[in-house]
Amino acid sequence: MIACGALAGHVREVVRRRGWPVALHALPALLHNRPSGIAKEVERLALAAQARGLPVAVGYADCGTYGALDQVCARLGLRRLPGLHCYDLLAGPSAVAALFAAEPGTYLLTDFLVRGFRRTVLAELGLDRYPQLWPDYFGHYRRLVWLAQSRDPALEAEAREVAALFGLPLTVVETGTARLERELEALLRVDEVVGA
Repeated sequence: MIACGALAGHVREVVRRRGWPVALHALPALLHNRPSGIAKEVERLALAAQARGLPVAVGYADCGTYGALDQVCARLGLRRLPGLHCYDLLAGPSAVAALFAAEPGTYLLTDFLVRGFRRTVLAELGLDRYPQLWPDYFGHYRRLVWLAQSRDPALEAEAREVAALFGLPLTVVETGTARLERELEALLRVDEVVGA
């Protein structure tokens, strides 16, 4: 499975716990900052795996590729996880749509984003060096929602620190990983593909 680096930890845990014989190849999560590279990287790894006779599944939603990932999947006969982004995989598309309908200025966090916000967002956008750009990037947000896969006190404290950077209250929606696990099982067609 070629997976999104932001989901890889959860995918690895599910694969291990379920005993699925899946080799996981995680692409860097920072590709989300330049999603035009996702499809190219997935294609490169998929072609190499297929050349070795291995079945390939794609552990990505669209993730900002605007259909480019679907084109690669169609061309190579691959299936990918459903949805526009990982938020759909964790909370469900209707729940995510409802969050945005209630407040269009909603910034979503996952456990991965909470843990790596300073590196993957602040440093990558240059806000650690040019904090005056904060209003240009984030000034229009009105609400911060953490889609919590595992709500522990340390991680919640980190989420509250991120909310403080925004100057916004933190809303916590506990999602867990059950929905992601169901989608992985459907993607892999466990009985057919990995022989579970």
